[in-house]
Parts: sequence; structure tokens; C-alpha cells
Amino acid sequence: MFSLGIVGAGQFAGGFAKLFDAHPGVSRVTVTDLLADRATKLASELGRAAVVADVEAMLASDVDAVGIFTQRWTHGPLVVKALRAGKHVYSAVPMAYTAEEIGAIIDAVRETGLTYMMGETSYYNPVTVLARQKAAAGDFGRLFYAEGDYVHDMDHGFYAAYQYSGGADWKRTASFPPLKYPTHAIGGVLGAWGTHAISVSAIGIPDQRQDGVFDTSVSMFGNDFSNASALFGTADGGSLRTNEFRRVGLAEGVPESRFTYYGTEGILEQSALATVWHERSGGLHDLSDLVRPGEATGYDEAVLSGVDPKLRDSFVSGHAPVHDISRLPREFIGLGNGHMGSHHLLVDDFVTAVNKRELPSVNAWVAARYTLPGIVAHESALRDGERLRIDDFGDASTAG
Repeated sequence: MFSLGIVGAGQFAGGFAKLFDAHPGVSRVTVTDLLADRATKLASELGRAAVVADVEAMLASDVDAVGIFTQRWTHGPLVVKALRAGKHVYSAVPMAYTAEEIGAIIDAVRETGLTYMMGETSYYNPVTVLARQKAAAGDFGRLFYAEGDYVHDMDHGFYAAYQYSGGADWKRTASFPPLKYPTHAIGGVLGAWGTHAISVSAIGIPDQRQDGVFDTSVSMFGNDFSNASALFGTADGGSLRTNEFRRVGLAEGVPESRFTYYGTEGILEQSALATVWHERSGGLHDLSDLVRPGEATGYDEAVLSGVDPKLRDSFVSGHAPVHDISRLPREFIGLGNGHMGSHHLLVDDFVTAVNKRELPSVNAWVAARYTLPGIVAHESALRDGERLRIDDFGDASTAG
């Protein structure tokens, strides 16, 4: 077992903090936030959690690990500081804001031997899980092209989130460059396809709403792109395309992440209403029920016996049939999930990795491959689509 400190007690942190607190592999939870009342509120909701004054106090304390849920451009330096302080790290996305910060994280992981994991939800998006299974079985033949979109309109929750976290000055930060938040799109592609991006050409679309967001005179990032598209070359001679849209007429309630994978023998195609499998020699198959949260597989009926039926149903229906939840602890029953059933699985990945000293699913080297392509893509967009090379930090199994 290990103890965990939660750094950042905002809206997103709460659900994860409750899962970490409930996991039998975590002994205790401590909380801190720049706003003390938020830390106190979250600690009271958890019941047994302590509060410390700030991140410096957290890193000087005896907690074994930290979960970083701060503003997205702050992750890189905080992760390095935590690793250098001897703490394992679970970090919200993205991994970092710059290539240099990514390199510093990988150096710190390599040199300390500590566990780092980025909590990329698309790794457990049901369509990604299904594509990963099909790729492992060879059903695609040769995967040569894929598409990953993260289409999240600002009006669908982002305004409120930035106002909550940014206070009166929220418009400066609400202009975060879309391509620098790339992991929900890229991660869902590379989470199934065993390759990585090596080059990119991207187009950024300047915003026209004129509400003070995505305004270079206001933006702390100097960014006016609200939508952007990127075409990547991959290491195995294929290509992938991603869209990062923040002004888009997506119907509210439709999942913002979606993925399609093209192979020489089959295509897995996701739309807003259906997910279908194309077989070159076997026709078209509707697999929508497999990837729709509603009835997970692999759970142990003996573990669930005696559980309140409503809590049991909520636990099982919070995952898709393609998810194998057999490894999840009983203590998660009745607790909230999110992002298409991914939260429970991500938390268990990290806790298991720390306790067993194993590499987690989205370790530092995987996280770099999900994050760095977007950083370079933004630079390409600033250069009017110039094709740029993307460096690679290698595989975790061979790194260092």
C-alpha cells in the first residue's frame, strides 16, 4: 500500500480522489489546493483525508505518491518537482506544455526509477479497447491510416470549467491552444496502433466569435486558433489525422472523442450513432452494443453477491461490454465513473503499477508519444502548415 497526495482540488479532481481514497492499495489521501477552502471541502467529502497548506508542503511530507490535477500548462514542472522529491506521479492530461518539459519528465523517471502515469482517458475508450483487441488479433491486416477527433465545443462545459479554475482572469487561459491538448485524439489512435508519429503538417483556424477568448491580445498563450487539424506521418509508413475543435456544432451529450481505423483487411468506424466493423471479405457488422456503456464483462459474480442491486447495476453499467472489469476492487462499487468508463480502470492501473513496481499503461514514454505530436503540430500550424519532424523518446522497455 502507499499514501497519495492530491494536488489540485478542483472539479475534475474530486471523482478521482474518491476512487484513490477507496482503493485498497492506497493507505491514505492528503489534499492541497491554491484555494484552501477547496482542499478542505474535498477532504471533508473523503472523510479521512488530511489537508496541507501547499504543494511544497505536500512534497516535503511523507506521502509516497501524488496525483496532479492542476491547470493543464502547469503539469510538466510539477511532475518533475514531485519525481525529484521522491514521489510516484499520476498526472492529468496533457503530459506537459513543451517538448523540453516532456524530456525532463522522462529523464526524471529514468533516473529515479519512480512510477509516472498520465491519466489519458482515451486509452480505455471502448472503441480504442476494441481496436486494440482487433489489432492484436491481426484482424486489420496492416493498419495504415486512422482518425482521432476531440470535438468539444466551448459552450459545452469549457466556459464554466475555465471560469471555475481561472477566476476573474479566466479568458487569458481559456484560449489554451487546441493542438496542445492532443491526447484525447492521438491517444485513442495510438492506444490501439503500435506505432508513433514522426512528422506533421497542421492547419489552425483563427476564431471569429470575438468574445475575448482566443484573442491574441488577451491570451496568455498568444493563441487565436479555436479549431485545428493535423496530418501525421507514422513510423511504420502510415498516416493519421486528428481534429481538435472548440467551436463546433456537435450535439450536446454526444461523446467528444471518436476514432476510425483503416486496415488492409478491415475497418473499424465510429460515428455519433454507431460503430461498425467492415470486413473486406465478410461484410459489415454493427458492433455498437459492444462499445456502449451498459453491461461490462469479466466481473466476478461472487464479488458482487450481496451488493445492493442498484449499486451493482451502476457499477456494471458504467462500463462497456468490451471492458474487462474483473480486476477492479469491490470498493469501487457505487462510486462515480466517467469518460466512457475509463476512470475506474485508470486509477486501478496506477495503484497496481506502484504497488507491483510495474510499468503502467500510459507510462512516460507512451505519454510522450500521445503529447509531443500535438505540441509540434501547433508549431506547424503557426508556420502555415509546414511539415515538421517529431522527435521520439523511444520505448519504455528499451529506454535508458
